[in-house]
Amino acid sequence: MDNMDLFEYMRSTKMEKESPLAARMRPKTLDEVVGQEHVIGKDKLLYRAIKADKISSVIFYGPPGTGKTTLAKVIANTTSATFTQINATVAGKKDMEEVVEKAKQEQGMFGRRTILFIDEIHRFNKGQQDYLLPFVEDGTIILIGATTENPYFEVNGALLSRSIIFELKPLSKENVMALIEKAVYDKERGMGAYDAVIDEDAKEFLADLAGGDARHALNAVELGIMTTPRGEDGKIHLTIEVAQECIQKRVMRYDKNGDNHYDVISAFIKSMRGSDPDAALYYLARMLVSGEDVKFIARRIMICASEDVGNADPQALVVAVNASLAVERIGMPEAQLILAQAVSYVACAPKSNACCGIFEAMQEVERTGNLPIPTHLQDAHYKGAAKLGHGTGYKYAHDYPNHYVEQQYLPYELNGKEFYKPTGNGYEVKIKEHMKKIKTEAKEKEN
Repeated sequence: MDNMDLFEYMRSTKMEKESPLAARMRPKTLDEVVGQEHVIGKDKLLYRAIKADKISSVIFYGPPGTGKTTLAKVIANTTSATFTQINATVAGKKDMEEVVEKAKQEQGMFGRRTILFIDEIHRFNKGQQDYLLPFVEDGTIILIGATTENPYFEVNGALLSRSIIFELKPLSKENVMALIEKAVYDKERGMGAYDAVIDEDAKEFLADLAGGDARHALNAVELGIMTTPRGEDGKIHLTIEVAQECIQKRVMRYDKNGDNHYDVISAFIKSMRGSDPDAALYYLARMLVSGEDVKFIARRIMICASEDVGNADPQALVVAVNASLAVERIGMPEAQLILAQAVSYVACAPKSNACCGIFEAMQEVERTGNLPIPTHLQDAHYKGAAKLGHGTGYKYAHDYPNHYVEQQYLPYELNGKEFYKPTGNGYEVKIKEHMKKIKTEAKEKEN
């Protein structure tokens, strides 16, 4: 071992001992991973690929703390390939050129593959992603990307087509409780040496508030153990009061027969749907006091704005979406006011569930499959389309009165089907009147 190797070994050993609890608790083998059974169950593709060391380019997509980096590290510990890691927030083209050059050497000299793990791959711009593409394509590099953003929107389509996308879900409450238990009592990688004990209600509270983010819960456990004085019995007691202090959230004490977390959310949505702003604000307050994630609340408001208000007041979704953006930029406590504004608007808005026609339309697609699209609606621009008659006979709506003309839009087999049925509420009254007017006048003109 030369001096550089010795220094690196000493540095990594020291970091392993002194790194945060969440980092120390990170699984080293596939069988230590908690949760994500839908992706790494023993009968699943990813599990088999990692075990067989036959991993192909993959992208892990999911919220923070769900195990994206963990799975990459597990692969690093089990693969015979060279593993290298960069973070898209700080890496430049020079860093990637160095990785590619080294990968070529590993492949040429030793016949060894190189796995490149890119954390926050959505931060790479198009040029950076394009640079990697040929090396992923020819096998010089096996790409593992991790992103909290939807890769279908944020990652180069060509890279996506050469990768398998695995969506990771927030960990279940039971998963997080198991990790907390191990963190408190494990003497090797956890904090078992501190001789701490955690009350069951404190464990449940932290697991609830973690919202599926293991890192969030483990950080709170570490803070609690490091800052709580020992009791008379010489042990550190992690009570629900300690947990509350460490995670900076107030406890909502529910009796066994009372409302639970999901009941409050359900009552919140049903109050907005039922046009009761007072009840909606009350349940919003319940969630805020109990420490519910404001981004989660904002998502529920956005869903309600479409599902229950829809085009009866199209501004409801505008208000809800802007509220969602605002709470992320501003944070608490001011986010309380923004959420209250959105909630009261959506609750008071006229209601319509006509957009749920999409479900009927999807059922029709499932039932009838890909029915032929009327020829006059097909694209007439690509090579050979005109010879096939595609686009022939199409009537351009803007050439007609009211910018409307009767013609077959649905597949002929579905003629007369209605999926959007505007209600008699709010702006949908105008939509109904408008649609009736243009259709009536078109028929009169035709006759």
